[in-house]
Amino acid sequence: MSLVNDPVDRKDQARKKYCRFKKAGIKYVDYKDPNFLLKFVNEQGKILPRRLTGNSLKFQRKVSVAIKRARHLALMPFVADGLK
Repeated sequence: MSLVNDPVDRKDQARKKYCRFKKAGIKYVDYKDPNFLLKFVNEQGKILPRRLTGNSLKFQRKVSVAIKRARHLALMPFVADGLK
């Protein structure tokens, strides 16, 4: 009995990440909505990478630009002790 050829349970595999923008049909990332943009930053205020958020490359760029614009206009903090 070899354990190498045994099928892997679906529970053990990680769920496939999806781009929430493509799924919802969102075309524009609004920099004036800091509550939405907080989903893409961690507790320290750093922008989360694509491999964690599941965004496509196109929308990850738009999200990062929107976060930077919101920071520049003081809608979001650059550094935070406890954002969430």
